[in-house]
Amino acid sequence: MADSQIYLASTTAPVNIAVIKYWGKRDPKFNLPTNSSLSVTLAQSDLRTHTTASCSASYKTSDSLLLNGQDQDVSGARTQACFRELRSLRQKLEDSDSSVPKISTLPLKIVSENNFPTAAGLASSAAGFAALVRAIANLYELKEDPTDLSRIARQGSGSACRSLFGGYVGWQKGEQQDGSDSFAYQVAPASHWPQMRALILVVSAAKKGVSSTTGMQTTVATSSLFPSRANETVPRRMKEMEKAVQEKDFETFGKVTMMDSNSFHATCLDTYPPIFYLNDVSRAAIKVVESINAAAGKIIAAYTFDAGPNAVIYYLEENEKEVAGLFKAAIGEKDGWGVERGQKLDANSAAYESVAKEAQVAVDLLKEGVSRVILTGVGEGPIKTEEHLIDAKGEPVKKA
Repeated sequence: MADSQIYLASTTAPVNIAVIKYWGKRDPKFNLPTNSSLSVTLAQSDLRTHTTASCSASYKTSDSLLLNGQDQDVSGARTQACFRELRSLRQKLEDSDSSVPKISTLPLKIVSENNFPTAAGLASSAAGFAALVRAIANLYELKEDPTDLSRIARQGSGSACRSLFGGYVGWQKGEQQDGSDSFAYQVAPASHWPQMRALILVVSAAKKGVSSTTGMQTTVATSSLFPSRANETVPRRMKEMEKAVQEKDFETFGKVTMMDSNSFHATCLDTYPPIFYLNDVSRAAIKVVESINAAAGKIIAAYTFDAGPNAVIYYLEENEKEVAGLFKAAIGEKDGWGVERGQKLDANSAAYESVAKEAQVAVDLLKEGVSRVILTGVGEGPIKTEEHLIDAKGEPVKKA
């Protein structure tokens, strides 16, 4: 029967890690931020969400989402906003062309898989909602470009709008109440500055104590530092960071990245009651980065922390041994060094010895507190794939 046809489309989408942080909403309903932000899209070979979107008249249930084998609640306002907007765009297509299959009203079945821990401070919701929106847009054969789709993904998860692009990505906060001018844009493609690398120190894969959404609301309501960050500091830093990316100026990129991370966490500390996303292991990573830069006589490594304890350390490929190699020597055998790049990486023992002398406590904390590492770099935006997570019968594909 024609009406039992299963329509399918799949995509993978990347994680992005902000160097100018998004924190605080001016409108929670539309997920509109109080300040603009800028991020680096990371390589999907290391961190990605793979999503298959499907629809069929044969699906007897309402919309559903399976993430890493677990049923997810799709009744929430954020997910519903994404579904509603995408269906509306498909409906317009159907209304304008009678030959287009009428699939906008069919139940959606979505299956999604991450290759990294969910809710561990690794921007899982950004990759997740970017993949969800891109996969449904592909399913519906929508003509909208990534900027248009970013307005939709933003309603699911703010930072998801940035994961619809590769490379270096800005998110314009916008001024309009309806969010029409709050969207993501590409500052530069990955190919512009492909030497950017990131070492992620996974401090804890446990769910964080204070969710980002709750944390933001409390910070906006109670932090006296927050208004100056949103209104003065971030607009200035956005200009500095865009210029640094365009000019491939790592020293400025690194300095602004670290200062903005510190500023964001200062507003969290200034929140009442205070929010502590960083822990002793996070602070130990900061100390080691400072030691690396002091030894180099310039900034060759830059730390940044999202709403969680994991350290993301940016550096250029030419300084891999001085940065990642030193961390490899410092923290020893951990999951993650086994990848090809990790195996080829020489543990920088000589540099480590000098750091250990002045920062032994920090090194000991890292050895004990880092559970795994992820070696990655700047990468591409969502990629369409024919590898589906739903089979021809509309059932989730069983893993071998």
